[in-house]
Amino acid sequence: MAYFPETLIAPRFLRPGESSIVSSNERDLLKLIWRHPGLSRSEVTGHTDLTQQSVYRIIDQLEERGIVSFGSPKPGAGRGQPSPTLRLNGSYAYSCGISVNTDVIGICLMDISGKVLAESSVALRDRSMAQALDLVQEQLTEHQRQNDLTDETFFGIGFAIAGFHVSGTRYNAPLPLHEWSLIELGPLLSEFFGKPIWAHNGGKAGTVAESMFGAGRYMKHFAYLSFNHGFGGGLVSNGELLHSGMGNAGEFSGIYDAEENKRRPALQYLIEKLNRNGVEVPSITYMRKHFDPKWPGVTEWVDEVTPAYSRLINAIWAIFDPQGIVFGGQVPTAIAQMLIDRTEIYDRPRYGVGRPRPKLVISEIATDASAMGAAIAPFKSAFY
Repeated sequence: MAYFPETLIAPRFLRPGESSIVSSNERDLLKLIWRHPGLSRSEVTGHTDLTQQSVYRIIDQLEERGIVSFGSPKPGAGRGQPSPTLRLNGSYAYSCGISVNTDVIGICLMDISGKVLAESSVALRDRSMAQALDLVQEQLTEHQRQNDLTDETFFGIGFAIAGFHVSGTRYNAPLPLHEWSLIELGPLLSEFFGKPIWAHNGGKAGTVAESMFGAGRYMKHFAYLSFNHGFGGGLVSNGELLHSGMGNAGEFSGIYDAEENKRRPALQYLIEKLNRNGVEVPSITYMRKHFDPKWPGVTEWVDEVTPAYSRLINAIWAIFDPQGIVFGGQVPTAIAQMLIDRTEIYDRPRYGVGRPRPKLVISEIATDASAMGAAIAPFKSAFY
C-alpha cells in the first residue's frame, strides 16, 4: 500500500471540520507571508487576485488558528486605522529534519516560520541503521527538552538520504548506506518516531533549503550542485523544486558513462586521492571542517574533474537556462571556488553577442543544507 504522510497528520493541525490543512487561497497567502515577513495586512491585496474583504477574512481565520501572528503597524502607513504586519507564528508548530549522508546524519529542528531551533549530528561510521536511529532519537529528545518544545506542536519529520529515488519512499543509496537502501523508509520511520515522514533525496533537500534560505531569495530559476560522497543536485523553476516524471530531476551524475563517472566531481574520489598522497582524511565532514587547498592532491583532483564538470555546467546552461548555478552540498568553499575559476564555457557568440550566462555562486548556507531542507519540507508540503 502506498505511503502518504498526510494521513498521519495530527487532527489539531487540520482545518476545523475538514481533512485538509489549508485551502488553496490560504496556501497562497501563507507563501506570500513567508516571502515577505512584516508585510502589512492592507498590502496583501496588491499581491493577490482576491478582494480585500476575502484577504482580511482568510488572514483573520489563520490568525485565530495561530498560524499567523499580528505585529505592530508600519510607521507612516497612511490614513485610517493602522494595518497590522503579518508573520508566520513560529510557536504554532515545529518539525525535525534528518539528513543521512555516508558518514554523518544531520539533525535540524525548525519552526514553521523557518527559524532554526537546534542543529546537531550523529556520526554514522561503523553504526547500524538501528543504532544510528536510536542516537538520532536521543538527540531529538534532548533538543526538545532544551527548547521546551512539546509533542503537541511537533508537526512531522522531513527525511533526506543520499541516493536516487526508486519508487514510493525507496531510495538507492551509495554502498556505505546499503542497509538504508531499497526499503520503504516512510512507514518504517513513521512507526519508529511516531510522526508523519516526508522523504526526499539529499540533493533535492539541499536544493529546497537553497530555494528558501539562500539563492532562491533573489533567483527564481537555478540549478543546485550537491557535492557529497556522490554528486547530484536539483533544479528550481519559478521558485519551485522540479521533481519531473520519476522524481530524479537533478541526478547530474547520470550524464557520465562508466569511465567518466570516475572523473566526476564526487568528493569520495577527492578523499581517496588525498589519502594516497599521505593526507589522512577519515570523512567528508572532517575534510570540510579542516580543508586546506594546499594539501597534496587537491589541485591534481580539480584538474582531473574539470573537463567533466565543465561539460555538465554547459549542459545545464543549454538545457535548463538558469539564472544561476549554486555550488552546495558538503563541498569546501575553496574547492567550489577552484572549480568556478576553471569553468570553460562553450559559447559561440554570433555577431559578437553571446548567450546570457548563468551566475556561478557558492551557497551561503554554512550548516547542513540537506537537514535544513528536510526540516522545512513538511511545512512547504502542507502549508506553503
